[in-house]
Amino acid sequence: MLLGSVLFAIAMVPLYNVLCDVTGFNGKTKNSAELVEKSLKVDNTRWVKIEFTSNVMSGLSWEFAPMQSSMVVHPGQLELAKYVAKNITDQDSTGQAIPSITPGQAAQYFRKIECFCFRHQDLKAGESRVMPLTFYISPELPVGIKTITLSYAFFNVTKQ
Repeated sequence: MLLGSVLFAIAMVPLYNVLCDVTGFNGKTKNSAELVEKSLKVDNTRWVKIEFTSNVMSGLSWEFAPMQSSMVVHPGQLELAKYVAKNITDQDSTGQAIPSITPGQAAQYFRKIECFCFRHQDLKAGESRVMPLTFYISPELPVGIKTITLSYAFFNVTKQ
């Protein structure tokens, strides 16, 4: 039963990526940050707090954490957040980050321009890496949503 659950979790990573690429779900786009920034209309009349959290799933011996616990942003303003990952083993490994946004209603307004979650991340034994995330919150975000939590879970996708 446990093996089946682990295999299912590993299979979800590539399926999720295909879904996001095809539909643009969860803000995954192929646009460059420069093009997006030129077209954004910043809503300077309000602020939204973004909270950042992280998890490393069983089977991946990495440390992974946001470099900032939160930030306060104007909707429509292009922002940069950073995470840091470290492979704490003596073997190379590959991980894939899967994002989760709460409240769920906010997910369609959280737009990632560039994200480490778009691709597998290879870390050599003992290697650390800063992983940037360029994003914005759509000005269309309902006014009642004042806090958004972005959480990443890193899964092991190392080929055996």
